[in-house]
Amino acid sequence: MTSHSDLIVSFGEMLIDFVPTVGAVSLAEAPGFLNAPGGAPANVAIAVSRLNGNAAFVGKLGDDEFGHMLAGILKENGVSVDGVRFDEGARTALAFVTLRADGEREFMFYRNPSADMLLTADELDLKLIRSAKVFHYGSISLIVEPCRSAHLKAMEVAKEAGALLSYDPNLRLPLWPSAEEAREKIMSIWDKADVIKVSDNELEFLTGKEVSDEAALSLWHPNLKLLLVTLGEKGCSYYAKSFHGHVRGFHVKAVDTTGAGDSFIGALLCKLVKDDSILTNEAKLKEAVRFACACGAITTTKKGAIPALPTNSEVHELMSSNKMDKVKPSGWQKIMTTQKHQLIKTMCPGCYNVSN
Repeated sequence: MTSHSDLIVSFGEMLIDFVPTVGAVSLAEAPGFLNAPGGAPANVAIAVSRLNGNAAFVGKLGDDEFGHMLAGILKENGVSVDGVRFDEGARTALAFVTLRADGEREFMFYRNPSADMLLTADELDLKLIRSAKVFHYGSISLIVEPCRSAHLKAMEVAKEAGALLSYDPNLRLPLWPSAEEAREKIMSIWDKADVIKVSDNELEFLTGKEVSDEAALSLWHPNLKLLLVTLGEKGCSYYAKSFHGHVRGFHVKAVDTTGAGDSFIGALLCKLVKDDSILTNEAKLKEAVRFACACGAITTTKKGAIPALPTNSEVHELMSSNKMDKVKPSGWQKIMTTQKHQLIKTMCPGCYNVSN
């Protein structure tokens, strides 16, 4: 049994991504595919381990060749599989993913149902979950029962044991019955999380507004300790109880953005689990976010999420080179006007110290 005071437990799905052997084609046009391990919660667990953190994964795989291959990949990367279960009657989830010529990602999922959807609350390793200092999860496990109930139970047990709850919705609309149901269920557990990370696209989806301070702060809840809005190559904006600011991105030659967000949140959690004062110390938080931005940037420079997840030495090399993205911050990222100060004070009391 894995038991560490700095353990990060990641809950959810792990699957096989089938990626075309050539780029810039639709799935129908692809001449062939390569299989690659995927699934955001699993990516986060491996990202943590790659950075010398302590990580465990909780989820369900098919009792098939793909499922055992994925469990093997977790173990090879130093992630505890004590919380992994296998289903004899359902297959491991599959996803076909491609980047089309227009730059948009195209997904096709095979989950009818897949093993990850069938995890039950009775199958949870509660001892492992209670040993977590951070419990991280997404929203895909909220889509159907029995996994939804298992997800809610795991959150409850982790919270009661004193874990910090970390939430990255990782929106995948093709998996949901409708956009309305996706929004409703994603928000149904919103006020339970201590740390939330959303992308700019997810922010727009959840709020119906363009990316702005106002949109971000409409997602704030009283128990939240940190809200992160990732902006791709433009970096990340952060909102804490007593301050708010922005960290610019790093300039790299991006090849594949798959897993960049998972790498980012895994890196941030690695810093947080070792020093939770970053939630109240802006200088420390800013450095942690910069570290996480570097991890996300490096992940885009190679194909595939897991092979691209960086080590500490790779991250420090990029950070020391100081090749920061020179994209000029938009108006909402600059020092706020009196009106915007008032907005912060109203929507998030205390969040009115601003840093760029």
